[in-house]
Amino acid sequence: MDLNHIFKTANPIIGVVHLLPLPASPRWGGSLKAVIDRAEQEATALASGGVDGIIVENFFDAPFAKDRVDPAVVSAMSLIVQRLMHLVTVPIGINVLRNDAQSAMAIATCVQAHFIRVNVLTGVMATDQGLIEGQAHQLLRYRRELGSNVKILADVLVKHARPLGSPNLTTAVQETIERGLADGVILSGWSTGSPPSLEDLELATAAANGTPVFIGSGADWENIPTLIQAADGVIVSSSLKRHGRIEQPVDPIRVSRFVESMRRSLAMKGQAKSMPSVTAHSYSE
Repeated sequence: MDLNHIFKTANPIIGVVHLLPLPASPRWGGSLKAVIDRAEQEATALASGGVDGIIVENFFDAPFAKDRVDPAVVSAMSLIVQRLMHLVTVPIGINVLRNDAQSAMAIATCVQAHFIRVNVLTGVMATDQGLIEGQAHQLLRYRRELGSNVKILADVLVKHARPLGSPNLTTAVQETIERGLADGVILSGWSTGSPPSLEDLELATAAANGTPVFIGSGADWENIPTLIQAADGVIVSSSLKRHGRIEQPVDPIRVSRFVESMRRSLAMKGQAKSMPSVTAHSYSE
């Protein structure tokens, strides 16, 4: 996956638009216009703040179906994503929660979005929706049938879930890439707002062997200078919300602050790499 080709940078910041409850969800409010208006405001705030991409999620549809969502959700998300793509110029991706990867692929292909996020691509995870099994074989065949070039970013040992057994992180990353054919992998903490450890990011990046690794949760302007040293990009949401609260709308000031912090740290890293090394010499009289 060529990050420069899609995001115009090797270290993309992907902000998240959390859609208000959609039709057929338990908390659906009855107005799709209200959902669209909020999504447009958040996408504009993210893009103007300097993010390199946006991912759209049906986040407030909880409790989620573990696999296929209602057709009304697919219809609403297709409409909303298409409107956002006409509103902002950054690449847009889709995550249909909890794990409806085929619907995400269908939406992305039809509206010409750039990527999808898949929470469980391979393996089996115990979640609050029950056991979720990865369906990489179905998704990859479906992408081929659609003639799509939409990229797949897949979580490894996704948050809000526990794997059956005790898998090795290195093996899980390798199998997600080599057997699941993910174009990029995502590493999160155990829950929303919880970051992965630096050690786990380093292990994942080593195991990925050149496939992009994204920080999937818990990044903020204070820890991103450290975390991004062991990853290629970041998906960020909670810390960009007003007061850092997940239910609040995106705060443009917090977006700019996060972008500035990450860009500054990457610039310093680049300067350090470009500095000539000093060779010690010994002299004798």
